[in-house]
Amino acid sequence: MDEIQKIILACVITAVVIGVIVGVIIWFAAISYRKKVVEAKIGGAEEKAREIIDEALKTADTKKKEALLEAKEEALKNKNELERETRERRNELQRFEKRVLQKEESLDRKAEAMEKKEQKLNQAEQQLEKTRAEVDKFYQKQVEELEKISGMTSEQAKEYLFKTVEEEVKHETAVLVKNMEQKAKEEADKKAKDFVVTAIQRCAADHVAESSISVVQLPNDEMKGRIIGREGRNIRTLETMTGVDLIIDDTPEAVVLSAFDPVRREVARIALEKLIVDGRIHPARIEEMVEKAQKEVESIIRDAGEAAMLETGVHGLHPELVRLLGKMKFRTSYGQNALKHSIEVSLLSGLLAGELGADVRLAKRAGLLHDIGKSIDHEMEGTHVSIGVDLCRKYKENAIVVNAVEAHHGDVEPQSVIACIVQAADAISAARPGARRETLETYTNRLKQLEDIANSFKGVEKSYAIQAGREVRVLVTPEQISDDDMIMLARDVAKRIESELEYPGQIKVSIIRESRIVDYAK
Repeated sequence: MDEIQKIILACVITAVVIGVIVGVIIWFAAISYRKKVVEAKIGGAEEKAREIIDEALKTADTKKKEALLEAKEEALKNKNELERETRERRNELQRFEKRVLQKEESLDRKAEAMEKKEQKLNQAEQQLEKTRAEVDKFYQKQVEELEKISGMTSEQAKEYLFKTVEEEVKHETAVLVKNMEQKAKEEADKKAKDFVVTAIQRCAADHVAESSISVVQLPNDEMKGRIIGREGRNIRTLETMTGVDLIIDDTPEAVVLSAFDPVRREVARIALEKLIVDGRIHPARIEEMVEKAQKEVESIIRDAGEAAMLETGVHGLHPELVRLLGKMKFRTSYGQNALKHSIEVSLLSGLLAGELGADVRLAKRAGLLHDIGKSIDHEMEGTHVSIGVDLCRKYKENAIVVNAVEAHHGDVEPQSVIACIVQAADAISAARPGARRETLETYTNRLKQLEDIANSFKGVEKSYAIQAGREVRVLVTPEQISDDDMIMLARDVAKRIESELEYPGQIKVSIIRESRIVDYAK
């Protein structure tokens, strides 16, 4: 309606403007033309203006009708859409009501069935109670008759029966266990001897038991005073130059050298023996002899490494690896010389590889290098396994050799037959009688001490010493130990182990925290 009014108003305004213009024209024309002409023109103008106004009114009326028609069509369209949506919702509600009614009917049927089952169960229980009462009466009657016949009460008869059966079961169990143990022992001993003898029969190596001390014999006790020197300057110089502790006690004609590093201890031993032979013992002479001893020990190390390569038939090792092999001549593990152990493992690996059809050359190489990390494990952080792996990778050893070194204690999964062979050879060399001085009792006590230390902490549920005491796994109670507490607990356990235990290498402390929910289906 507003648009029509605007159109009409525009037409009116247009007409008025035209009329004004025409009037002005007529006014100006009236000056120069005659009045008749002016009147004629004015009449024509008025007639034209009326036509324009009539046309504008007709146009406005047409627009109005069109607008009304469009509005009616839109209203009808909205009405139809609303009716359609209403019908759809009504149909959906009817379907929903139908489903609800069906479910209600199904539930009613199930409820009726449950009631019938419950009634049947109640009847069955009542019948069962009656039957049970009758059985009890019959049983009691039979017991009374048996007591009269046997002359014993039911308790006495039961006790006698249990005792007889228990003795028979114990006897049979003991016989069975004894037979099984004897059979298992015979088979285990036979197989173990076969395996060990087959691998070792062609391998012989000398084994020297060494410790963390060396003893130097003196020609007489007066030499002790000369070794100490004025105000102890000689012994201090020797200890400073070599890093070894000299123990001069009441032991006659002997000096004890104590050091964890076997190479330094050997340098000190050679230097001291040279000084004793020379007889001139003073700080300058001590420094000179220590330098000579270091060169001599370095030569011994290289010769030992080359001799090990020659004995095992392994060639092409990096010179630094050869030197590290030689250093293992002065390293022991539980009394077993590390270099002799590596040579033996190399030879055993070659024998086993030959039996299995594997690469003998590669097996010997992996066996010789499997404990290479022990040569410097007292100088660097980490286990001898991780140090050995780093050394082999550094000097470009074969990936199979690296994996064998990494897997020989089960730290990672073996990726080749060679790795499994080295594992077996290492176990044979270390486990054979006389190879190592640590007894079973000492070993089990060390594992027990590890577990006792871990169990002594609050919140620890259980602990297990694994991998021959190289790792202790601690299970904690999740309600008492949080994730943050685990970090401190691992540190505290490690510190406690360091302060209370003596052990080679390092011990890994693993803290495990897990929550378990258990339920039972009944």
